[in-house]
Amino acid sequence: MQESEIVDQVDDTPVARTAHAAVPVTGYAGEGLPRPAATRVMVVANQKGGVGKTTTTVNLAASLAMHGLRVLVIDLDPQGNASTALGIDHHAEVPSIYDVLVEGKPLADVVQPVVDVEGLFCCPATIDLAGAEIELVSLVARESRLHRAIAAYEQPLDYVLIDCPPSLGLLTVNALVAGQEVLIPIQCEYYALEGLGQLLRNVELVRAHLNPALHVSTILLTMYDARTRLAAQVAEEVRTHFENEVLATAIPRSVRISEAPSYGQTVLTYDPGSSGALSYLEAGRELALRAVVKAGDGRHRAGAAVVPPRSGAEPSAPTAQHSSMEGNR
Repeated sequence: MQESEIVDQVDDTPVARTAHAAVPVTGYAGEGLPRPAATRVMVVANQKGGVGKTTTTVNLAASLAMHGLRVLVIDLDPQGNASTALGIDHHAEVPSIYDVLVEGKPLADVVQPVVDVEGLFCCPATIDLAGAEIELVSLVARESRLHRAIAAYEQPLDYVLIDCPPSLGLLTVNALVAGQEVLIPIQCEYYALEGLGQLLRNVELVRAHLNPALHVSTILLTMYDARTRLAAQVAEEVRTHFENEVLATAIPRSVRISEAPSYGQTVLTYDPGSSGALSYLEAGRELALRAVVKAGDGRHRAGAAVVPPRSGAEPSAPTAQHSSMEGNR
């Protein structure tokens, strides 16, 4: 057998095919993205469950971090699914967002680095957060405790993504007061727009009374199945109603996306060559670029620096990240 034939056979193995698919993905992530002039605090919210809030939060965060940005994920859901997906321990004794909201603990004391992705950090949620709704009622400035905690966080960040519970209670209100932008994941299914009106009304109420800067900036279509006419119809309806907010990238239904959290990973590290990883990688790029690029001329807005590409294709553990993030921007 010729040497070339042996190489061809080796290259045709499943592992080799996956590796070949992953190489352009990790290289694509190394191109770098514009760094926002100020930290973008984005609230990922939808009171309807099962639309992909947590999946969107962790994978968009990983995408942005793999492009060289500094990203913090705040897990505000008592189930702690975002913490699980990022491989962060969140049992009852772990310092968490509960301690920040109820006990007044500094955010810096509970934030943990994500081992798989350099530049990505997580503030975990524990089961204690389930009682926070009741405990917050009697506290002073109960709606703005998260906002004050983020404002006091001294390490420089490019993005803060807040994963909200599937409700419109005090935890979600805290997130809406803390953020400037709302990102709404909408699944491409029959009930996609049901309940969205109530969420938009709540955003308007918070903007009118508590946070004038709040606005819906981004809508992401999730669970898109190109084989069905229903998905295309729902996508078309959402794009018609929210023409300027919907990202061009839609996230497909993917087994890999569903499998990744069980391994404590995002889909971008679990299977970087999968369709789900490619979609979230592109959605992250679109999210970053659309806010800092002028329409039509492709030039960056003033104050938006381009992050230099990573030195390596694979993300490394953030052991040196704390020293590189000292001081305020």
